[in-house]
Amino acid sequence: MANETPVAKDLAGGDMRALVEQVAKALVDEPEQVSVEAVERPDGTVLELRVAPGDVGKVIGKQGRTARAVRTILGAASMKFRHRYTLEIVE
Repeated sequence: MANETPVAKDLAGGDMRALVEQVAKALVDEPEQVSVEAVERPDGTVLELRVAPGDVGKVIGKQGRTARAVRTILGAASMKFRHRYTLEIVE
């Protein structure tokens, strides 16, 4: 696979942001309050997920299983796009 251009990485980051947003909206009671912001850092992209205060537990899941599952998906995408993605759930 050839090196990806910065434009390809931007598109990939947008897709990952949209993916996390769609998953979160499917889990919460107030989907209109879900927002995901992509923050570029030297070591990769941090996706900051914000939900309504009452929905934080639903996004995290029992013992963090739901959040861990989303992070696993991001890890797989990181390997494919050769760009590191991490998820932060902002309260």
